[in-house]
Amino acid sequence: QVQLEESGGGLAQAGGSLTLSCVQSGRTDTLYSKAWFRQAPGKEREFVAAFSWKGDSTYYANSVKGRFTLSRDNAKNTVYLQLNTLQPEDTAIYYCAARFGKHSQSTGAYEFWGQGTQVTVSS
Repeated sequence: QVQLEESGGGLAQAGGSLTLSCVQSGRTDTLYSKAWFRQAPGKEREFVAAFSWKGDSTYYANSVKGRFTLSRDNAKNTVYLQLNTLQPEDTAIYYCAARFGKHSQSTGAYEFWGQGTQVTVSS
């Protein structure tokens, strides 16, 4: 089993930055692909960014490409999502997710989810 816990959300002004963290516990081997999704009020959960299962490639949604950056610290079993140049439309609950094997941009492909962390961007 894998447990995921996000942190780092909060309130930011437009143009500001936040750093989200996702700590993995339980099974901590690196064969799990990690991804971030978000869900805004009244909208479906959508893909934001993901590491390949080997951790050597990253993938981003077009809406965040160039503004958000993934990084990881394997020694701490932690994945980070740096959010820069935040916009009001980035307001959402951000979820960390993991699946065994190859990454996916589909919510249904992920077996394990964190509880989410709220990001609110004011204009």
